[in-house]
Amino acid sequence: MQMQILQPPGWPAPKGYANGIVAEGRTVYVAGQVGWDESCQFPSDDFADQVELALKNIVAVLTEAGAEPRHIVRMNWYLADREAYLSSLKRVGEAYRRVIGRHYPVMTAFEVSALVSARAKVEIEVTAVVPRD
Repeated sequence: MQMQILQPPGWPAPKGYANGIVAEGRTVYVAGQVGWDESCQFPSDDFADQVELALKNIVAVLTEAGAEPRHIVRMNWYLADREAYLSSLKRVGEAYRRVIGRHYPVMTAFEVSALVSARAKVEIEVTAVVPRD
């Protein structure tokens, strides 16, 4: 797969995300994943714990398409509580690196009034581009 990170000259390097990416290949769209397990149960109400499980769920869906975390080009994070996100940044970053590694795609985060699942603290959707066979 060809992937190019877009970093305009003179812009400061972003931390934990990319300003833009150009990629070629087969596109995989992953629906918003929340921090529940395979039986749709929330083992934790902790924000960072839910992030880690949501990321693991994303990787499971990507695997079904023959994709890996390194193929992710875009992530949208929907936060039920911005302050919970900000106060958990260190643990969120650790969970991210454990599950996704040091691959930082284009990311956007939104605080929303609620998520469909009342116990969900975060929902993350992903777009990935996989090399063509």
